[in-house]
Amino acid sequence: MNATEGFTFDFHPGTIVVGAGCVAGLGDELERRDHERAMLLSGRTVGTTPAVVDPIRSGLGDRLAAEFPETTPAKTLGTALAGLRLAREHDVDVVVAVGGGSTLDTAKALSALSSHGQSTEDVAKRAVDTGELSVAPHGDPLPIVAVPTTLAGADLSDIAGVTLTLDRDLPDGADASAGAAAPRNASDGEGNPESGGVGDPRLMPEALFYDADLYRTTPSAVLAASAMNGFDKGVEMLYSPHATPITDGTAARGLRLLVGGVGTIREDPMDDERLADVLSGIVNVQYGLAGGDGYRASIIHAFGHGFSHGFDVHQGTVHGVVAPHVLRYVFDAVDGRRRLLAEALGCPMGDGSDDAVAAAVIDSVEDVRDDLGLPSRLRDIDGIERSDLDDVASAISEDRLLDVAPDGVDPGIDEIRSILDRAW
Repeated sequence: MNATEGFTFDFHPGTIVVGAGCVAGLGDELERRDHERAMLLSGRTVGTTPAVVDPIRSGLGDRLAAEFPETTPAKTLGTALAGLRLAREHDVDVVVAVGGGSTLDTAKALSALSSHGQSTEDVAKRAVDTGELSVAPHGDPLPIVAVPTTLAGADLSDIAGVTLTLDRDLPDGADASAGAAAPRNASDGEGNPESGGVGDPRLMPEALFYDADLYRTTPSAVLAASAMNGFDKGVEMLYSPHATPITDGTAARGLRLLVGGVGTIREDPMDDERLADVLSGIVNVQYGLAGGDGYRASIIHAFGHGFSHGFDVHQGTVHGVVAPHVLRYVFDAVDGRRRLLAEALGCPMGDGSDDAVAAAVIDSVEDVRDDLGLPSRLRDIDGIERSDLDDVASAISEDRLLDVAPDGVDPGIDEIRSILDRAW
C-alpha cells in the first residue's frame, strides 16, 4: 500500500456483539430487526450439544420456529437446499447459524438460494452444472445472524465456499471445498464434486454474537487449529496489496490481542480475560477481510488451500506448519511490511536490519503456533505423505489467492514445491 495513492475501503459489517453470555440478547436483536421466526442452523455435533444450543434457544425464546442441525464439513449445496426447504415449511424470516466456518458457509449458500424465489431447485441444479452460484440480482436473500464457535476468522464476511452437489453428504474419499477464494477443483479424476463459492454484500450476517461461554464448549484442538487460521488472516491483512490504513489498524490490534491471549486455549479452564482478548482479536483481524475492494487473505491461505482436497486435516493445522516457510519466501523476495508486522506482534527487532526484523516476525509466528500446540512439520500431520506434495503444489499454483500475494511475489510451481519440501 502506498499512502500517497489514497485508498478505498468498502466494508459493511453487521452488528458485532462480544461477551460471555451475550447470546441471551439474540431475541432482542431479532426484535429490533423485526424478525419473528428464526431457524437455528448448526452442525450435527453442535446442534445436539445442550451446553451450546440451550442458551441460544433461551435467547431466541418464542422466536425459534425450527432447527436444522444437519451441516457438515462437506458444506454441500444439497444440505443448503434441504435447510431452505425446512425454513420455508416453517415460514422462517431469519437464519441463526451456530458453529464453525462450514455452518456459516452453508447458511450463506442457503441464503443465496433463497433469493431466487420459487426457482430455487432449478438454480441449484444449474449451479451444479455450471459451477456458478449467485444471489439473484433483485432477490431478497434470507438474512443471517451468526454465532461463531471457532476462531478461523471468516465470520465478518459476505463470501462462502460450497461443494457443488445436490447430495447431502459427500461420497467416501471426497472432500469439502476450500472456500470462495479457492479454485473450483474442476476435477480430481475420481468423480468428486466440484467446489465453488458465492459472494455478495447481501450475504453479510446482520449480526454476529461472539459468546465466550460457547467457545468453552468447543474442543481445544479445534479452537487451536482455527485460531492459527484466524491469526494468519491478520498477518496477511498487513501485507495484502489491498491493505488500507483502516485494515492496518484493526489487523495490528487484533494480532497483538491474539499473541497475548491464544495460549489460554490449551488451559483448562481458559482464563476469562485472555479468552476475551482472543475473541476481540479475532474480530479485529478479520474486519475488512472480505470487502468490496478486494479479499485480503493471501499466499499463506493459498498454501493452506492446497491441502483442502484429499486430506482430513484442519486448515489451521497446515497453516501452523507452512506459515513460517511462506513468510521466509516472501521476505526473501520483498519487504512484506515486516516492520509493521513486527510492531503488531510486539517482537524485538534485534539490530533493526531487514534480516533481523524478518527473523523476529517468523519467530513470533512460530511462537504462536507452539503456544497452540500445533505440529511444526508436515510429516507430523496424519494422512500427508511426501509423495502427495507434487499434487499439492499444483493445487496451490492454481489458487486464486496467489493473485493477491504481496506485490513482487509470484512463485512458480517449482518454488512452491521447494517451500513444501522445507516444511516437510
